[in-house]
Amino acid sequence: MYFAYMVRCSDTSLYSGYTKGITPMKRVDVHNNGIGSKYTRARLPVKLVYYEQFQTKREAMKREYEFKKLTKIQKEELVKEFGLE
Repeated sequence: MYFAYMVRCSDTSLYSGYTKGITPMKRVDVHNNGIGSKYTRARLPVKLVYYEQFQTKREAMKREYEFKKLTKIQKEELVKEFGLE
């Protein structure tokens, strides 16, 4: 399984990523241990706020790219509708 996800960083920014083989919850643990991305490493801790599951890497990467093109307001709306916060 593949996932596209968003995490909320300590500075309230949203980071988008994708992962394969591990759940987004476990990926958040990786970020919070300082071995995720350079962006999140400087903004710890992070909290999972949104994710979607996909069958292929291509689909997950495409969705991550779509997240990155959204405005902050559009991302916040997705997060609000998802309900993890």
